[in-house]
Amino acid sequence: MNARTRRLARASLAVITATAALTGCATGGGGSGGQGGALKLWTHNAGNAAEYAVVEKIVNDFNASQSTYKVEIEAFPQGAYNDAVVASASSKKLPCILDVDGPNVPNWAWGGYLAPLEISDGEVPVADQLPSTVGKYQDKVYAFGFYDVALTMFARKSVLDENGIRIPTADQPWTRAEFTAALTALKATGKFEHPLEMGTGGSGEWWPYAYSPQLQSFGGDLVDRTTYKTADGTLNGPEALDWAKWFRSLVTDGYMAQKSGASPNDDFLNGKSAIEWDGSWDAAKNVEKLGDDLVILPPVDFGKGPKIGGASWQWAMSANCSEPDGARAYLEFSRKTKYFTEYAKATGTIPATDAAAAQIPGYEPGGRYEPLVRAARDFAVVRPVTPAYPFIASVFEKAAKDVVAGADPDSALDEAVKQIDANLKMNDFYAG
Repeated sequence: MNARTRRLARASLAVITATAALTGCATGGGGSGGQGGALKLWTHNAGNAAEYAVVEKIVNDFNASQSTYKVEIEAFPQGAYNDAVVASASSKKLPCILDVDGPNVPNWAWGGYLAPLEISDGEVPVADQLPSTVGKYQDKVYAFGFYDVALTMFARKSVLDENGIRIPTADQPWTRAEFTAALTALKATGKFEHPLEMGTGGSGEWWPYAYSPQLQSFGGDLVDRTTYKTADGTLNGPEALDWAKWFRSLVTDGYMAQKSGASPNDDFLNGKSAIEWDGSWDAAKNVEKLGDDLVILPPVDFGKGPKIGGASWQWAMSANCSEPDGARAYLEFSRKTKYFTEYAKATGTIPATDAAAAQIPGYEPGGRYEPLVRAARDFAVVRPVTPAYPFIASVFEKAAKDVVAGADPDSALDEAVKQIDANLKMNDFYAG
């Protein structure tokens, strides 16, 4: 058993028995994911009727378009999906086609779960997509997505105008000083217990997705991206420490709750907060409630430019697929502008191409939601492209929560670096 096999085995042992049992019954025998022209397709969309309906439509259209292959869908709840994939990968029982959360693509490619796509572009060239919607590892394309989402700040124009606060634009976002001045003015009105809603009651991937872009705007990062061999000096350097102290100050200065409520967006819509750090997924709901009074603001420039997280769910082919030609045929077939459009309409997300965006009311140039498209195009930073990312993400979540709760920033970041560097070294820096 080589080092990588041992690592995959350890990962598989961490999967709960119920999930492993679910996975075991989800694939047919053989573990190829495709036999006799039948192609298994896995998706995380059980319970997500709108997006599942688009997946089903593409599958039905493909099956009706030819007689060589038949794609069969199996849907998992999102909470169990990743564990199901890990468990099945260890026994080579992955389906031929599967979706994958963008930040996990490098880990799954390195682990041997995925094969490079090597597909023709079809109707939509990969080069036409938002870069964050294409999953790459070691310069090879392993996955592509039909959409992305964008972090943004929502506010009421009337509230900003009433307090003499400049409405920022993508070309002239708020600086750190302006943002602080805005929060100070809003706090002084006495109308908001916490003028800023940052969603600090969330957990898991939300923490690196929501807050590491702010760290990056300060000049720090989760890991040194030049070598991917250390986080030292990047996650605990002067810029990162400055970010951590600022992040904690939002709580101590009364601008932000240490732990937000269960429904931050509803709190914003109900007037409990003045500015909300949220995502494009709530844009339509907010416009419906607030109309023209809603302003969609770019992220703050803390010194190194505005930043948001990039990459959402994408589609890939498993490395053990026995019908790779069929899987490629399906993936190529799916690359039609109409499907990019249907995904975005069904999910309220940002289309991965300009051609699709032009067909969706509000996302076209000059449309109500164009600021979200621009943010995804101009400000998105993919999470570190390393197989270590899932581990790095969990360490960062703990460190950031500790800082918000009052831990010493120096100690919290140094401990995070220590853990990340130990993981990188233990895994031979994920070489190969």
